[in-house]
Amino acid sequence: MKTKLLMLTLAMSCTFAGSAMASTRAEYQAEKDRVSSDYKVAKDKCGALKANAKDVCMSEAKGTEKVAKAQAEAAYKPTPRNTEKVAMAKADSVYSTAKEKCDDLAGNAKDVCVKDAKVVYTKAKDDAKISKVSMDTDKSKTDKMADVKKDANSDENKAMYKAAAERCDALAGAPKDTCVNDAKVKYGMK
Repeated sequence: MKTKLLMLTLAMSCTFAGSAMASTRAEYQAEKDRVSSDYKVAKDKCGALKANAKDVCMSEAKGTEKVAKAQAEAAYKPTPRNTEKVAMAKADSVYSTAKEKCDDLAGNAKDVCVKDAKVVYTKAKDDAKISKVSMDTDKSKTDKMADVKKDANSDENKAMYKAAAERCDALAGAPKDTCVNDAKVKYGMK
């Protein structure tokens, strides 16, 4: 599970690099049409599935569509904000699908799965914000970057603490208390 999350984190930290030349309006419209067509095909394939497998399939199809639309927009209008939107669409897609996959689990295992997915999502969101600020040409970029990195670190520590604390719920008594205290120390929670 941790290996999968690590791979997911690596995939999420890769953001879309806008091309030097923006696509034309006709290319943009053609890409949007292709994305809609691809979504309909993917959605139809999900129709044959049952229960949570269908939910996972639909989440993947919707996520792929959302990412492709964001990429088309970023290619048509290459701006730092649109590049951030691509990274956020990827983060949303992976998080949504991961949560659906967690529905196959029960109890504490499900709770831990959801918290682990949230850690990956938080990291991806923060990476997108940092990437956007790093592309900024504003003179106060250094100050903004420091603030964004500080906020990102705080958000990530909170998410990692919540995931660690959820793992502690599988324990009882003194071991649970020790586990929670260790997590608080490790992630700087008070």
